[in-house]
Amino acid sequence: MSSDYVPISCAFYDELEAAAVKKVHSTIEYKDDNQIKTVHGFVKDFKTLAKQEFLILDNDLQIRLDYIITFNGLKPTDKNYC
Repeated sequence: MSSDYVPISCAFYDELEAAAVKKVHSTIEYKDDNQIKTVHGFVKDFKTLAKQEFLILDNDLQIRLDYIITFNGLKPTDKNYC
């Protein structure tokens, strides 16, 4: 996977944060080593490491935010989810 981090939109980040605060059980599709994976769980926290942002699930899985394809059916590029 590329090490060049691409920041996500503020609106999409807000959706991730809202799910964490509201403790919404979430479904996330993301890229991992050129494969698409799906995981279910609760967003526990966020962290920044080496100028890259990560979402941390309740099972401690860390997903780089720019690798997320969908979050609860929302795409980072959707314009109408706010």
